[in-house]
Amino acid sequence: MAETNVIKYAIEDGIAHITLNRPEKRNAITYELTRALNQTLRSAKEDEGVRAVVITGAGSAFCAGLDLSVVQTLNPVALKEFMATFYGEMTDLQRGLGKPTIAALNGHTLAAGCTIAFSCDLIVASEGVRIGYPEINVGLMPSLHLVLLPHLVGRYKAFELCLTGEPITAQEALKWGMINRVVASAELPTAARQLARTLAAKSPLLVKYCKDTLYQSMDVEFKKAIMIAADMLCLARSSEDTDEGLRAFLEKRLPVWKGR
Repeated sequence: MAETNVIKYAIEDGIAHITLNRPEKRNAITYELTRALNQTLRSAKEDEGVRAVVITGAGSAFCAGLDLSVVQTLNPVALKEFMATFYGEMTDLQRGLGKPTIAALNGHTLAAGCTIAFSCDLIVASEGVRIGYPEINVGLMPSLHLVLLPHLVGRYKAFELCLTGEPITAQEALKWGMINRVVASAELPTAARQLARTLAAKSPLLVKYCKDTLYQSMDVEFKKAIMIAADMLCLARSSEDTDEGLRAFLEKRLPVWKGR
């Protein structure tokens, strides 16, 4: 059965507020959430009254990544279709929005949750947030992060984050230049709104031109790299290790890797 209300969308003083709304699942990503997120991004883009966008999560997490109970049901072909909607379409919408987007990390931000966060233009995190790429621990690949992270933190730190699966604190992410600000948890909504208002007060035309120029200068090989990462994730999905990793996670036990 399709879920409803998996995204909350509201506009206040020219700022669009998008909230991932599956708190009981730590806002884990499904087809329904992906499609709803994409639609709200389109709405924000088309609304001339919207000057900035803030994305956050309901409950105690920003986003725990893909819903692994859903991923377990997808064969490599279906997974690639899912990735096209999530990685491809969502990333294109973010980059082509023409308006600044801010991720307000209210809680742990993991795996594909990092994809949503790092597709935004700026990131504000509350103290206590942990950011990580644990996909390898459940037999999956971090995929898009292998494309984005080297540009953010360099090759060696990217390997460490993706191959160990160990999360880092918001303060560490700030040190490594992955996020813009860390604030007390109670101050996060206000800090995100204030930053959004600062951006919304600028010329919308110049903000769009700056954003378009920045991304176009970075995007020469980006889309090709995304497709390589998506293809490798789908290849991994056809392995016994991925089946075992997903089963072990859902059964709450340690996986037994076979290397095939």
